[in-house]
Amino acid sequence: MKYGTDKPDLRNPLVICDLTDFFAGVDFPAFKGKPVRGIVADCSGKSNKFFENSLKFATSDAVGLGGLGYITLKDNVFLGPIAKFLSEEQKEEIKALTNVKEGETLFFICDDKKNDTEKKAGMIREWLAKKDQLDLIRDDAFEFCFVVDFPMYELDDEGNIGFSHNPFSMPQGGLEALNTMNPLEVLAYQYDSVVNGVELSSGAVRNHEPASMERAFEIAGYTEKDVKGKFGALYNAFSYGTPAHAGAATGID
Repeated sequence: MKYGTDKPDLRNPLVICDLTDFFAGVDFPAFKGKPVRGIVADCSGKSNKFFENSLKFATSDAVGLGGLGYITLKDNVFLGPIAKFLSEEQKEEIKALTNVKEGETLFFICDDKKNDTEKKAGMIREWLAKKDQLDLIRDDAFEFCFVVDFPMYELDDEGNIGFSHNPFSMPQGGLEALNTMNPLEVLAYQYDSVVNGVELSSGAVRNHEPASMERAFEIAGYTEKDVKGKFGALYNAFSYGTPAHAGAATGID
């Protein structure tokens, strides 16, 4: 959510905030009923050309947004086309939600699909931080992090539930979580190590229980026959009582 990617470059100080609920109460048709993300950046001193280039990038084939809205706080007044749709109370509310300060600009990213919106917000975040834009990335720093608590499932472009990362990972909460929780709220025991936006290793706790494995794949649209047919060797091995195990694969380019 904060970075729009599962391998964030933490040298970039910009973060993404969720404004979907906020715009649900704003009479702005372009954002109505859609996921909306915001990014606050200090663009003071930037010319109109900078904003034109940012819009051009956002609407390019590489990103595919329909536009890139923004408002700037100047002399404690919001400037920009979207500002006129906000009441005085909503302007105060969005200040509190985003922590936007005097002279800063709040960019809005909106797309029809949640996953697309988050991914595209991540692309805008990376674009703004580049050397020829806001120049926020330090070349002499290495920012390491572990990424954990990956969602077990996500919706595809057709709205169907599918695996988001590694289908053979153990869900947090095991079989009970799969049977009782909204699949989109189930987290997996998966983890990556990342430095400066580059994935160094990826790993997981293996789902070693046949019943849990069957249920996990059933949620994603696979039958027991599919599981046994596609992953027979693994399924058969686990039926003999494979102990819990985990690991990671590390690679350096």
